[in-house]
Amino acid sequence: MTDRIWTESLGVGPVVATAIHDGHHVRESVLRQLALDDLERLREEDPFTGGWSSVAPTRVIGLRSRFEVDLNRAREKAVYRVPEDAWGLKVWSDELAAEDYEESLAEYDLFYQNLRQVLDAKVLECGRFVILDIHTYNHRRDGADAEPADSKANPQVNVGTGTLKERQQWAPLIDRFISDLGAYDFPGSALDVRENVKFFGGNLARWTHENYPDSGCVLSVEFKKFFMDEWSGEPDPKLVDAIGGALGWTASGLVESLRALPKEPVA
Repeated sequence: MTDRIWTESLGVGPVVATAIHDGHHVRESVLRQLALDDLERLREEDPFTGGWSSVAPTRVIGLRSRFEVDLNRAREKAVYRVPEDAWGLKVWSDELAAEDYEESLAEYDLFYQNLRQVLDAKVLECGRFVILDIHTYNHRRDGADAEPADSKANPQVNVGTGTLKERQQWAPLIDRFISDLGAYDFPGSALDVRENVKFFGGNLARWTHENYPDSGCVLSVEFKKFFMDEWSGEPDPKLVDAIGGALGWTASGLVESLRALPKEPVA
């Protein structure tokens, strides 16, 4: 029997939050074949995103490491096979066993089958929905003591909307979200929030926009790991909490924007 590799909380309203890279666990048969240790895996995972997803009444959180199966990649790339799939990392001690590869893809299929059920229910309930697809990204890839990546190309928050069929249809919602997030009273200074600078949205966004082109909008929200030491995994609790507060600040605006959209898609 294929394991359920996510947890979900189903609430009322059109806002959904996903944290599909929050998980760190790997099933035992796969763990025995991994060449990476816990900290190496954690560096490429998205810790704290599961907690941040509490801003939405409906939440879907991944329980497994992306090194077992990556739910934000296309199916044929969802299981990393070669270093080029995984930031140059040697993922496996040897080639992954065929039965484990197939089991991971079965997990992937089950996840998307369930997501379809969740989103179909949202369409019936609300007509339209918005997903906050929450992720984090590294900006110190040259080493713990090296200079961080240039902030001009690495905003604190990257909002990916590149897989939308028609941005214009959702423009008031997108613009309101970016404005609200940037207006939040964040510790130190306002968040640097920009659209489609570094990331444009992954497979979850692409799949949703293909299957719900007129009823669903995914905002793929990538927080740069300025809130933690990406090499040690040590967080700054104040900043972690502040990010959750900033996302919560945007929730009412998302609902208001959805309600104000024209009933028919913009031509």
